[in-house]
Amino acid sequence: MLSYRHAFHAGNHADVLKHAVLVALLRHMVRKEKPFTVIDTHAGAGAYGLDAGYAAKNAEWADGIARLWNMPDLPALLADYVELVRGMNPAGQPTFYPGSPYLASKLLRRDDRLRLFELHPTDVDLLGKTFKDAGRQVSVTRGDGLAGLKASLPPPSRRGLALIDPSYEDKRDYANVLEALRDGLKRFATGTYMLWYPVLARVEAQRLPARLHGLEAEWLDVRLHVARPSTDGLGMTGSGLFLINPPYTLEADLRTALPVLAQMLGMDGAGRFEMETSAGKAS
Repeated sequence: MLSYRHAFHAGNHADVLKHAVLVALLRHMVRKEKPFTVIDTHAGAGAYGLDAGYAAKNAEWADGIARLWNMPDLPALLADYVELVRGMNPAGQPTFYPGSPYLASKLLRRDDRLRLFELHPTDVDLLGKTFKDAGRQVSVTRGDGLAGLKASLPPPSRRGLALIDPSYEDKRDYANVLEALRDGLKRFATGTYMLWYPVLARVEAQRLPARLHGLEAEWLDVRLHVARPSTDGLGMTGSGLFLINPPYTLEADLRTALPVLAQMLGMDGAGRFEMETSAGKAS
């Protein structure tokens, strides 16, 4: 939807979960010498200032990345992510938040590639400016990211990570992401896919996890709840990540990280998490 701007939500609880896991996935992928491609279907503006503009309006980051900023002894998965974000804020305070494209760009090697898709005209312009000096390593395309994903699979190196995180303002997104994963697995069955989704009272959102679980693949599904449902049933109470072909180490890492996230990001004692795998319910 062209009305959606991720800047309003930069650095919130959903970003913390999504980006901490994204960093973990990328760290795993760079361990092998063969290059890989990252495809980000809804890249947004790429990076966000937290002290002005849209991000400052609701300051959702204050209940997200800010809660972990000075937390000592974080589990390794979270410590790595927080340290990476801190390194992008040399003044020592959270004034800048890197979106998934910016985080990915900092972890790629010379021969790895980053393909970014964004439909919003203002955000894609900002995205292009962010990566104007990146050369051939990063491509920025204005257009439908799910169509872009289809055209990008399989990547030339036959190694790749696809991040899919639409706004879900359009209820058709729920069916579209499911179809995108089905099609992706046909084209590139060995790829790693990470789908972000909101936890909402909306019927389509409630049905999505079960539909994802029906995919014929090895998967890991994680949901982080940070708030209790409101009396009117409106608002996002948490978010989830559905991962296909995740690293074998990720489940164990999440077992130590998710309780900390639930405790630190949960509001009024509402923090909790769920984790399921294709091999059976994990927690």
